[in-house]
Amino acid sequence: MTFAKKASIAAGSLTAVAVTAAITTPLLAQATISGAGATFPAPFYQRAFAGIASKVRVNYQSVGSGAGVRQFVAGSVDFGASDEPIKASEAAQVKRGVVQFPAVGGTIAVAFNQPGCSKLNLTQKQAADIFLGNIKTWEQLKCGKGPIRVVHRSDGSGTTFAFTNSLSAFSPEWKSKVGEGKAVKWPVGVGGKGNEGVAGTIQNTPGSIGYLNQAFVRGNIKAAALQNRAGKFVMPSRASGAAALNNIKLDGNLAGEDPNPAGANSYPISTLTWILAYRSGNGAKTQSIRTAMNHLLSPAAQNQASGLGYVPLQGNILKQAQAAVGRIGQ
Repeated sequence: MTFAKKASIAAGSLTAVAVTAAITTPLLAQATISGAGATFPAPFYQRAFAGIASKVRVNYQSVGSGAGVRQFVAGSVDFGASDEPIKASEAAQVKRGVVQFPAVGGTIAVAFNQPGCSKLNLTQKQAADIFLGNIKTWEQLKCGKGPIRVVHRSDGSGTTFAFTNSLSAFSPEWKSKVGEGKAVKWPVGVGGKGNEGVAGTIQNTPGSIGYLNQAFVRGNIKAAALQNRAGKFVMPSRASGAAALNNIKLDGNLAGEDPNPAGANSYPISTLTWILAYRSGNGAKTQSIRTAMNHLLSPAAQNQASGLGYVPLQGNILKQAQAAVGRIGQ
């Protein structure tokens, strides 16, 4: 083989190496982080994280708040997500420390599929009585005929906590017989896994009623207007959710709730949803986690929230959340 030919082959090999490097280098530079938890904010998280996919790839699994907190406590994910603030007993198990902050707001709709009934007004007592099994037929609600088929969550869920927390505020009977929690002993109904599972069951079951993040109210699923503390019947929306969330005061761990907020325009079942990050032990992923979380709280992401059925953060709540991201350490 001539020297010229050898040189040509070598040059070709170097070119091939250079091309391969050019293709693979960006992939090596792109970090991947994992998170798991609440189904309530999943559509918002997925849309928001897609906006930084060229910098950080976020693998978020919507497995429910209960499972998300367990995975976070176990250290098997880079961040967790929950519709209920982490309990002190759970946080105490996290040796790396916990950085908790709200990521977005939302309303929980009493959602129904009743052919021939396009509008439903529910008092707070009626809402509780449906899920207690005291109200059994659509005739009792003056919304058509037939039995009411109740649908609830089957998994541990922050959505369930927020919903049952409000029912406890609405009804002494609910509070004494069932109470509030991520999982409760339901007096009636069938279960669905995640907001997706409940939505699917309602969608496919005429005569059904359940509870959902407003973002999942679509197709033949409708939301009821729910009586608020001021006595007004209010639909779940960005405006009514924002009016309610403005009443929430956050504590030192950025946790806070109001299960039956004041205000004529407030929707009564409105909640924040939280991200759980580690204060230390994030290593080489620290900057990637911060980048993802700063983007989640940025105008670019928050401005997408209302179009997806959520309530964007604003004012002091947003500032406190943004400051918390800076406490995510290496």
